[in-house]
Amino acid sequence: MQNLLRFLLKYNYWLLFFLLEVISFVLLFRFNSYQGSVFFTSANSLSGMICEEVSDITSYFGLRSVNKALVARNTELELLVEQMKKELAHYTADTTSIARLQEDVLRDYQCYPADVVNNSITRLNNYITINKGEKDGIRPEMGVIDGNGVVGIVYQTSSHYSLILSVLNAKSSISCKIKRTEYLGALKWEGGSSQYALVKDMPRHSEFSLGDTIVTSGHSAVFPEGIPIGVVDDMKDSHDGLTYWLRVKLFTNFARLNSVQVIASTGREELNELERSVEKN
Repeated sequence: MQNLLRFLLKYNYWLLFFLLEVISFVLLFRFNSYQGSVFFTSANSLSGMICEEVSDITSYFGLRSVNKALVARNTELELLVEQMKKELAHYTADTTSIARLQEDVLRDYQCYPADVVNNSITRLNNYITINKGEKDGIRPEMGVIDGNGVVGIVYQTSSHYSLILSVLNAKSSISCKIKRTEYLGALKWEGGSSQYALVKDMPRHSEFSLGDTIVTSGHSAVFPEGIPIGVVDDMKDSHDGLTYWLRVKLFTNFARLNSVQVIASTGREELNELERSVEKN
């Protein structure tokens, strides 16, 4: 204690100087709009860079398990593609038509790879930050997926970063359907585990079973039809008893999300313009 007191007495002028400096900077940035704006803009940029560096470090230590998951997923997809090619070849001998069909599907969408630099999964409204923005071609309302399924929708963009409205967000609502029976619903999240979400408003007459796959419906320009979301894990009646709520175990592991793909429909601008013209009328 005596050593501490001697230290404070010895350097009291320097300590007072630093304290006054801190107070002056707080007053400057808090009560002057221009200086405050400059400070917060710089702080946001610095925060983005720091989050990106931290994400790179944590991503490195998780590469082995991520690579194993990717290899398994790629193997499954390759087998599925080969099976589809055989089925297509069986039903049509015109291989030129098959190649043209594949090109047409790819022409409808563009993909932009990006890395996750910040992510939250424990709040009611969770967001994801990626390291691609307007200068990379990213725009609001583009869909975001990873190697397993749906991740979310682009919410806001800056020059070099984008904020994603995660599936794990109470504001999110994604049109989906049961892959086997084609019945439609809306994917929502109401908190809790990051592994589960709900498909609401499923009609009482709909046909489904536990283990059924849920995919995107394609009833919007955000996601194409058929992107995997999860599997039906449980069901219950809605509050009014008129529909079912299906609990879905999500394919995407949001707790270990590192790399994503932003997908954009090439016809989205035309669709948005058409819808805006109807709203004006």
